[in-house]
Amino acid sequence: MAQEKSPEWSTDARSGFELGTDGPRVVMAGVDGSDASWRAVAYAGGLARRQGALLAIVYVQPLMTMSTVYGADVQSTTAEVADDIARTLSEHSEKVRDVYAVRWKFLTRRGDAYTGLAETADELKADAVIVGASEKAGHRLIGSVAVRLVKAGRWPVTVVP
Repeated sequence: MAQEKSPEWSTDARSGFELGTDGPRVVMAGVDGSDASWRAVAYAGGLARRQGALLAIVYVQPLMTMSTVYGADVQSTTAEVADDIARTLSEHSEKVRDVYAVRWKFLTRRGDAYTGLAETADELKADAVIVGASEKAGHRLIGSVAVRLVKAGRWPVTVVP
């Protein structure tokens, strides 16, 4: 006597599962110019390429309220960092264009890194969030952006060393 497959494991049209359409649609990577964040972008790029997903690369420009006290032009500086990151991304994507292609976009936000990444992940309905491990010693005590993203529990988060 043949046993029927349970509906959740079935691959027919009635189950709602369609071969080739599962997996992430948006992979988001946070970048801040550090070596760890560039490794996170590379990892996310490979994941997006293999899954046929959109790679969203996000840079959150920090707001420094005390900068006016010291006379620093932080807004121009962080805009320059964003421009440098965008230029580097474009150069690298051009180099590998003939080897493989991945759909990607670069977004900038302003504010706190955690809030900017979390809001962007929600806005894009990111299926995965990839960030580099913090290279700052103080984050072991107060928590890094990566730890805060993991604790939020709203997306799968991969922390790349």
